[in-house]
Amino acid sequence: MTQSTDQFLPLVRPDIDEETISGVADVLRSGWITTGPQNQKFEAALSALFGGRPVRTFNSGTATLEIGLRIAGVGPGDEVITTPATWVATSHVILEVGATPVFVDIDPITRNIDLDLLEKAVTPRTKALMPVYLAGAPVDMDALYAIAKAHGLRVIEDAAQALGSTWRGKRIGAFGDLVSFSFHPNKNLTSIEGGALVLINDDEARLAQQYRLLGVTRTGYDGMDCDLLGGKFNMTDLAARVGLGQLPHLERVTQQHRKLARAYFDGFEGGAAVKLGIGLPVRDFEHTNWHMFQITLPLERLSIERAEFMEQLKQRGIGSGVHYPAIHLFSLYRKLGFKAGMFPHAERFGATTVTLPLFTQMTTDDAARVCRAVDEICTQFAK
Repeated sequence: MTQSTDQFLPLVRPDIDEETISGVADVLRSGWITTGPQNQKFEAALSALFGGRPVRTFNSGTATLEIGLRIAGVGPGDEVITTPATWVATSHVILEVGATPVFVDIDPITRNIDLDLLEKAVTPRTKALMPVYLAGAPVDMDALYAIAKAHGLRVIEDAAQALGSTWRGKRIGAFGDLVSFSFHPNKNLTSIEGGALVLINDDEARLAQQYRLLGVTRTGYDGMDCDLLGGKFNMTDLAARVGLGQLPHLERVTQQHRKLARAYFDGFEGGAAVKLGIGLPVRDFEHTNWHMFQITLPLERLSIERAEFMEQLKQRGIGSGVHYPAIHLFSLYRKLGFKAGMFPHAERFGATTVTLPLFTQMTTDDAARVCRAVDEICTQFAK
């Protein structure tokens, strides 16, 4: 078919207002562009958001996960239980600290880690649990922390996509153990690149601060020491200023994402795609911030593969993505002994999922347009 005449609808588009852009220019003019006063303000604002818990910013959500593991004392000989249905950063950082990732399959309905299987995977070597809140949907937090308490385990929450999500009325990050957020441009709040780690006390916050800048501590003008091996993970003041500009809009962004998710459910209801067996996420507007909207394709009922399906969307002026292929099937992890068939639900999800456009500037008409395109493709290529 010919290219759609509609304006191209990308998968995501950051929403940065003119006041923030002007604020970044002010930071550039200030002469202090690396970690400084803007970071302090951003950390304080995030701490207030999370009920006063200490927060430290970093240059990525990946760094926050790694530092969370180090603060939890995870290292060689330890096991960390997580999901294979996530971005590779989640398991890479486990390897980075010398520990062993133990994958547990997902619940095919929620698409998050299956907590029943998680508890069965606990061994004497298990040191921590690392759940992932896919598309911003939290796991059953009551059950998660009951397991952690029963086995004496730390929890490093990969809440990269869950800023604005809640559990039983409590904001994710305002309770629990170590909670990691990402501020990548595709997130509901961005600092261009960056992340934040919510900690349980001031001692761990100081340790996080030490880890993020090479393990160095300073006292006075010339007092300096280094008693642990840290990295170069600090956030710049430019990034922090972007984050500060985004933070007041968080609730609006969350509500707009939820509005668009409802529009997707309404648009798909009774349509050709659903009748053919397309998979939709759990319809949860109590807890989830709807960072993404992911469908799964009934490929056994279509005469095209996923890549061609996504190309068909592109020809209709619609972007899409894949979040995420099952980690254990990547070459690096196959070399570690993982193989196909070990986690069938994660594998099926990873092979059939397609992420549809979802960002603040979208309208419900845009969502309806995407639904029509998906229905049209499914009708055209149905076996």
